[in-house]
Amino acid sequence: MISLTQQPDSSYITINGVEHYYQWVGTPYHLESSKPVMVFIHGWGGSGRYWESTAMALGDRFHCLLYDMRGFGRSNRPALNDGDRSYELTEYAQDLAALLQALNIPQVYINAHSMGASVAAIFMNLYPSMVVRAILTCSGIFEYDEKSFTTFHKFSRYVVMFRPKWMAKLPLIHQIFMARFLHRPLPSQVSREFLEDFLLADFAAAYGTVLTSVSKEATQWFPQEFKKLTVPTLLVAGEYDQIIPMEMAKQAATLNPNVQLTILPNTAHFPMLEDPKNYLKIIQEFLIDN
Repeated sequence: MISLTQQPDSSYITINGVEHYYQWVGTPYHLESSKPVMVFIHGWGGSGRYWESTAMALGDRFHCLLYDMRGFGRSNRPALNDGDRSYELTEYAQDLAALLQALNIPQVYINAHSMGASVAAIFMNLYPSMVVRAILTCSGIFEYDEKSFTTFHKFSRYVVMFRPKWMAKLPLIHQIFMARFLHRPLPSQVSREFLEDFLLADFAAAYGTVLTSVSKEATQWFPQEFKKLTVPTLLVAGEYDQIIPMEMAKQAATLNPNVQLTILPNTAHFPMLEDPKNYLKIIQEFLIDN
């Protein structure tokens, strides 16, 4: 457990046998601070760095903690005893609990995206006293379709297997890679970073989380996670999201009065980057109402 009065801006810490990268945006947390901590959880194939601009905008009110989940981004090494770990999202929620314990952080606000939002929902139900409020961006519930799921798993395996590093050097490939996720284009540097993170991801983690996130079992247990939420939660959906369509978010919001739904117009799967001004306005209004 880290016992420093103030923590370093960025570092690695071993959690459940894996070196996890984490960083503080703005001022690092220290025990005497009156500011709360907001932890940001990235989605599949990404890393914490796409949350940096959002965290910077919230840094006057929060100590903003970004980290890369096991097998992704800069935490891309497999576990020391890899056979003892699985890629169930519950284990990722337990990784987060261990990270916060190691950093001496008793309670947090959460801002989580896509697959990271699923991890956050599980975390909130496992450790409700550790969360003040939560923002889930681009999340929802879906129905099982055996043919579609089987096709998706086969396609995903191929995509994850075929990731030569030279792809990152191809002209405009980052824009092509991101096109399906966006309604509005992002700056080239941001799109390049997304592609770099995708190429960095550990195969077992990338494919393993596809199987656990998009499965018959997930369609059964994830609605229950939404129903059980006791933490005040804001669910933000992108109007044109093709990955997790807003209809899935609407279905999730009907399951629990603690979940407040907002649809951000003219955005897709990354509303915090496609329309940062209005995204920040929405979440700040939710945070102020506390």
